[in-house]
Amino acid sequence: MKKFVRDNGLSLGFGALFLVSLVGQALSGLADFNDRQVAHGVDPIGMGSYLTSSSFAVDVAENWQSEYLQFFLYVFATVWLVQRGSPESKPLSRIGTESDQDQLVGRYVKAGSPPWAKAGGWRTAVFARSLALVMGGIFLLSWLAQSVAGVAAYNAEQLSDFGDPVSWADYLVSADFWNRTLQNWQSEFLAIGSMAVFSVYLRRRGSPESKPVGAPHGVTDEAG
Repeated sequence: MKKFVRDNGLSLGFGALFLVSLVGQALSGLADFNDRQVAHGVDPIGMGSYLTSSSFAVDVAENWQSEYLQFFLYVFATVWLVQRGSPESKPLSRIGTESDQDQLVGRYVKAGSPPWAKAGGWRTAVFARSLALVMGGIFLLSWLAQSVAGVAAYNAEQLSDFGDPVSWADYLVSADFWNRTLQNWQSEFLAIGSMAVFSVYLRRRGSPESKPVGAPHGVTDEAG
């Protein structure tokens, strides 16, 4: 058990933080939702009803889609885009998809290489893009979930204010949907860009996201 926890500490630690923050979001979200219910003269609801409500679902989904968009774009864009001096970037000499030798595929596979890296053909082609495909897929599914939950939440508010409900297609081009979407996207783009630039000049000793403390600012790879 100790070895398992040590070997998987990063995923376990962030998994625990995720659950704690999700519980916190549910508790604070329920309190806020019920405050608005009472303000509109409607009875408050319980935790079970809130967790299955469109209001909770849209708040969760809109954050998930923006995070996975960040990872998808970062994984995809860093194939071709570089930032001199940043450990978040590969060296300028390796722009592009790189050679089979660099990527350990084809005749350059090693004994411990994943089976699909050795297989060749479509399986190696898919595996070579699997991280971006999964991140992009989760982003699209989360964005779809946001739109479905969002239109339900929006229509619930419309009805409570004696407004007309809208269709899913109409909601996709509405200001509410794009306001929710873009306010998350812009923060993710800012975070990625600032991390790439700050890591050129700033350090965090012992972190793989940082260059060695004594590495020159102009050195791009993590090894210094």
